[in-house]
Formats: sequence, structure tokens, C-alpha cells
Amino acid sequence: MRRHIFLFLLASALLSGCGFKLRQAPGFAFSSIYVLTPDNSAFGSALKRSVASNDKVQVITDGKLSDGAQVVFELLGDQREKLVLSMSPAGQVLELQLRLRIKFRLRGADGKELIPVTEIMQQRGFSYNESAALGKEAEENLLYRDIQSDVVQQVLRRLAAVQTL
Repeated sequence: MRRHIFLFLLASALLSGCGFKLRQAPGFAFSSIYVLTPDNSAFGSALKRSVASNDKVQVITDGKLSDGAQVVFELLGDQREKLVLSMSPAGQVLELQLRLRIKFRLRGADGKELIPVTEIMQQRGFSYNESAALGKEAEENLLYRDIQSDVVQQVLRRLAAVQTL
């Protein structure tokens, strides 16, 4: 029993000594953000939810109240693509690649560009089988959701890297 406790304490000391810590919500240099995205953008909705989950930042979505925001996030492009990677000799699709490409910029309330126009692209490949078309459609939706989550995290890290307003 003592050996187990000793090993646990030793492992804890080693992990804390190497700088390991759990991922935390990013800290932002601003307290309010106006998120300008199309109403039907799934990415825009996910980004608003993620930023709003940080209790220290107020997300403004109403254009009439945008003057009160310290920064303005503009989603300039949100594009989903599906490409055929390989086909069988009979012409059936064997592999697909899914892509999500977004383009955005961040401006201060005074119009100063804090993050210039930036494009982020994520992609995932997966095998396709026509006999399991419904299952593959569900897999495609899950992959798009996973890609979108990765891109939202990348955008949040870039927003957190903004130091001066």
C-alpha cells in the first residue's frame, strides 16, 4: 500500500516538474467582442458559443450594439468542400476528403487591424462505400463537426494571442 502511494506521489511530482498542466480556457485582452458572421453559419455559431463560455468576455451579436464592443471579429468566408481522392476501376468513389476553410480578421473598436485577414483550412480523409451510404453520411457529418471544433480552437488561440488593443 505504501509503495502505491509513493509511486503516485512520485508520478505527480514528475508531471508537475515538467510543466504539465491541464488545458484551460484562454484569457483574452478584451472584455467584449462583436462577432459578425452570417446567421446560417455553423462555424459562427460554434465560435460564439466558445467565446461566450468564457465568463470574462461579453459576446455581442446585435449590430445595433456593436459600438460597445472593444474588438470586432469578421468572418469573411466559411466554405465546406468535399473532394474525391480515389475511385475504383468501375468509377465508384473509394476515398473522400472533407475540408473546412475559413477566412477572418479582427479589428479594434477604432478600426485598427489586430489580426489581418487570415485563412485557416483543416481537412480529413475517409473511405467511402456506396453500400453503406447512410452510415458514411453520418460519418461525414461527424468529421465536419470535428474539423469545425479544431478550427474554432485555432481561432480562439489566435484571439488569445492578441495583446494590445
